Amino acid sequence: MRIAFVIYGFLPVHIGGTEVATHHLAKHLISEGHEVHIITIRDSRQPKEETTDGIYIHRVSNRLRQRRLTNWLFRLGALKKIAEINPDIIHCQDIWSGIIGVVSKKLLGKPYIVCAQGTDVYSSWKHKKTVTRIVSKNADAVVALTEDMRKRLLDMYKREVYIVPNGVELSRFEGISRQNSRKKLGIKSNEKIILFIGTLRPVKGVKYLIKAMKTVFETHPEARLLIVGSGEEKEKLRTLVRELNIEKQITFVGRVENELVPEYMAAADIFVLPSLREGMSIAILEAMASGLPIVTTDTCGMSEVIRDSKNGFLVEPKKSDQLAEKISLLLQDENLRKEISTNNKEDAKRYNWKKITAELEEIYRKLLGK
Repeated sequence: MRIAFVIYGFLPVHIGGTEVATHHLAKHLISEGHEVHIITIRDSRQPKEETTDGIYIHRVSNRLRQRRLTNWLFRLGALKKIAEINPDIIHCQDIWSGIIGVVSKKLLGKPYIVCAQGTDVYSSWKHKKTVTRIVSKNADAVVALTEDMRKRLLDMYKREVYIVPNGVELSRFEGISRQNSRKKLGIKSNEKIILFIGTLRPVKGVKYLIKAMKTVFETHPEARLLIVGSGEEKEKLRTLVRELNIEKQITFVGRVENELVPEYMAAADIFVLPSLREGMSIAILEAMASGLPIVTTDTCGMSEVIRDSKNGFLVEPKKSDQLAEKISLLLQDENLRKEISTNNKEDAKRYNWKKITAELEEIYRKLLGK
């Protein structure tokens, strides 16, 4: 079947969880014999049309300073491109792009599936309930990443909602030498690495992690925090690090290509995600596949992935003292780290992209009557 994904941002410019997940889904769908098109907004210097990994990528409008105008131009451009592609099904990768699905169904008679991603469900935005109801009501299928997200969607519009989680490419995280990774990244053998990977935005809660590390460093001078990612909060976070006088033990790595993520995971000892809200983190799944112990916040549907004390620890959002406590516990107990590592590698198998793609394919076939 011919599938058109609609997503506001895509690789290589945008490398958030939704973008990475879309890329993996597209590749696996292609491997199963489907034709996949991705319709997205065009960023500067990106070609309008290209084919990467067998995926047809269409960038239909330029990103402008005025966000509202960008969105409307994208919707119009996406509708035109959908008419040209003539897909069997439209896959909208969040509630906002579901607006395009609604109009495509009304004007072109094309069925669409909408997949909620997290920010569209958990954050506040203008006309959220109205838009969500319209998109959900008209969709041929609605998908959530977690049970918690499903419940939130049902609060806004009651209908069948499938649960299909994000996945992880297990093979990318297998057989990587910790020693070689550390050598490449300039990490000493005696250093204990705490790793964060994500966009530097307030919602990611990185400032609470930095405050926690001030406490951790007092009893674990061998510890070091690597912050991988970039974003609007970068300079504020740098200032906080200077104010706490812990610059020597915290490194702002900046943005790295997705291909390098397995190297950072292999070199680390603990993965921390202190988000204030989170849909279903790709980085958490990648940390699991790497066998890293995880400390994260008990928010949204995170407890559906992390079993407290089994494959990681859950703490309350904004609680630096709790983050420090669990990080310190893991640093001082090597046996606990090994036990959690084993559990995580096993748990990660549930999120193999091949399995996840098969679940999504089944929904496609069901609504198309195939």
